[in-house]
Amino acid sequence: MRTLADGLAQKGDNFLLLRFLAASMVIYGHSPAITGGAAPVDVFVWMNWGTYSGSIAVDLFFIVSGFLVTGSYLRNPRLLDFAWARTIRIVPAYALCLLLTAFVLGTAFTSLPLRDYLQHPDTLGYIVRNLKFDTLMQWQLPGVFEHNPKNAVINGSIWTLPAEVRMYVLVAALGIAGALSWRALFNIVALGSLVLALLYPEQTPMSNPREYLRLAALFVAGAFCYVNRDWIPLRGSLLLALAAMAWLWRNTPVFPFLFALAEIAFAFWFAYNTRWRGFNRFGDYSYGIYLWGYPAQQMVAAIAGGLHSHINAVAGFIIALAFAVVSWHAIEQPALRLKKLPDKALARWRRRAASAD
Repeated sequence: MRTLADGLAQKGDNFLLLRFLAASMVIYGHSPAITGGAAPVDVFVWMNWGTYSGSIAVDLFFIVSGFLVTGSYLRNPRLLDFAWARTIRIVPAYALCLLLTAFVLGTAFTSLPLRDYLQHPDTLGYIVRNLKFDTLMQWQLPGVFEHNPKNAVINGSIWTLPAEVRMYVLVAALGIAGALSWRALFNIVALGSLVLALLYPEQTPMSNPREYLRLAALFVAGAFCYVNRDWIPLRGSLLLALAAMAWLWRNTPVFPFLFALAEIAFAFWFAYNTRWRGFNRFGDYSYGIYLWGYPAQQMVAAIAGGLHSHINAVAGFIIALAFAVVSWHAIEQPALRLKKLPDKALARWRRRAASAD
């Protein structure tokens, strides 16, 4: 039986394409609400799956993140290196997005006089507050998009970033405790955490607010798949069976669990069993598309509010892709080249200490 371990051992995967498609699904999923008009029903809602494309896309992001981030820690379990790698992956592009949104997009679309906008405390506050990765995020800028159908929300996608950061902390904590490298212990902790979160969500830091419960569970599921990669199967028949079970029990309490299992099976089947990997020649544009998709769609709605939701999605995608390409090549990829910076700094410190002796 082919397993996740076999997939990891092969030369390549399609995680880049999977995340790219997921980021594009988020834009598609947001378009009806952003345009505010009568729009075709989301394809997954139309198929009576009980969820919509944006939610599925975020699920896939967290499954893949849990898998890859856990693997990253186990390959290099030094806490400083792990924290630095996570920081340079998520913060630079996000900080640039907040800066450009507040001081370029905001100045272009605010209804306030420019001086009043720049001096308003919420303009700089938008950057400072959202960079804290706290759940109390700031969603609006003074006078920006105030007449858009979707009110004045600047970027509704960034609500998941504090949850992502919490998951990094969780991986580090489990790694320090030795749970990631001890399969039996990790499985007990993962199952116990899920049960506690379901029973006492308000008292569980990783699932409070309640909206984070699903994301945390899927991230841990991705981590579970990496830790147990030797016996997690990569079979299309398993994916079809789980999808069929989820469909048959879609109106029952077990549907969320069956659907989550189907999403997990799909993520890894797609990443390791789809043969075309030409997309890997390009950059990793998924994060940039995710960051810029919502503001881009709001810009399109502000300029041409009567557009069909599908046209808004296409226009927003094109704009977001342009920002994502620049973000990857100018910010994200150069930042990733600094991954070895802590090792170099430590080596210099040791050389100086040795020479001093």
